[in-house]
Amino acid sequence: MVDWDLAVATAQRLAGPGPSVTDSEAREAVAELRRLATEAEAHVNGFTGLDASLGYAPLVVVDRGNWARANAQSMRTIIAPLQRKLQKGREHSPFQRVGPKVTGLQTGALLAFLASKVLGQFDPFWAGKLGGPDDGAQGRLLLVAPNIVHVERELGVDPHDFRLWVTLHEETHRVQFTAVPWLRDHLASEIEAFVEATDVDPGAFLTRARDAIRALGETARSADGGGSVLDLVQTPAQKAVLDRVTAFMSLLEGHADVVMDGVGPDVIPSVETIRRRFQRRRYSSVGLDRTIRRLLGLDAKMRQYRDGAAFVNAVVGRVGMPGFNRIWESPATLPTKDEIADPVAWVRRVHGQPALG
Repeated sequence: MVDWDLAVATAQRLAGPGPSVTDSEAREAVAELRRLATEAEAHVNGFTGLDASLGYAPLVVVDRGNWARANAQSMRTIIAPLQRKLQKGREHSPFQRVGPKVTGLQTGALLAFLASKVLGQFDPFWAGKLGGPDDGAQGRLLLVAPNIVHVERELGVDPHDFRLWVTLHEETHRVQFTAVPWLRDHLASEIEAFVEATDVDPGAFLTRARDAIRALGETARSADGGGSVLDLVQTPAQKAVLDRVTAFMSLLEGHADVVMDGVGPDVIPSVETIRRRFQRRRYSSVGLDRTIRRLLGLDAKMRQYRDGAAFVNAVVGRVGMPGFNRIWESPATLPTKDEIADPVAWVRRVHGQPALG
């Protein structure tokens, strides 16, 4: 289905090394990111009340090429159920006509684009094979040093402050998945549900593909179009799964942004400047970059930050952080997509009483 070695090689060739730094600057950046990640974890634990001490998820500071390699490994794991399903009907599947080399090149180009943008990422599906058998890791945290250095220079902000600000957000994700271990299995089950809802009937697939091609042109030309490739090819059953995943990811991203902004003023002197300039950068992409971001659904991710943070702030404002933390009890206490937009409804459902405020 995908030539993964070719995908990684393509991504590493296209992504480029990042900003120009001396060897000593590179070593200093890596060392400081490691130190700040440890510092950030303590801040996150104290602010959220979550205890991640029993979990294990290593930190890895990487360059663009190694980020692409790590994500190729994760993508391979994630799409394995889909690949098995497609192989069952291989004789009749349109995917049979698309060679692994072609999909490898396409995947590599996608990874290259993302590898130049991502500052950090928690990978919940990494099993933890550090030179041996599974070591029980609950994922791993990746910090992309060249991109962090690039953005801090572009924004003209204090490097130490910006690096701590970034690690606060990313460490929150590590704490989420290590303090609440069922989150990983829940996300995996949603991916399986999405695959199960995938219609591999050739006629249905080709019809959706033709519709997608037409709609992609409209999306690319539209100044305010919000559609992504995934929006265009999903079945109704897949849409139901994606609505749940959207709510889930909005919660995680919004929670991380709230923690970052909540802790920041106490430990980052220039946090207001960083926040203002970074937010402006988030929404200022133009031209081809903006079109690609929209088609890949990255604009939707920006909405997840905004909507999720509004939800978390509203709930904490009504029931406090301990009351908010009931959200981590089970999949049943996670907010729905509608509740992300209506925090009072979540408070009413989970706490069984009208929200105060």
